[in-house]
Amino acid sequence: MIMKLNVIIHHAEEGGFWAEIPALPGCVSEGDTMEEILANIKEAAEGWLAVAAVRTSRLLASQQEEETELMEIDL
Repeated sequence: MIMKLNVIIHHAEEGGFWAEIPALPGCVSEGDTMEEILANIKEAAEGWLAVAAVRTSRLLASQQEEETELMEIDL
């Protein structure tokens, strides 16, 4: 399954582009060409999601509640 995210691409003042994903706060990247910025922002999003998954796992483990479960879903 494929997850789709909206990406806002901006022209950088010094040339090239920078991009952000509003649904993933702080997820930004830059590149010289449109192809490069799309590849870079995809890599940034994958990293953002991986870190979020680890942080969620650690948070749930630290709570140690019997009624708490960690489940994965495919997007």
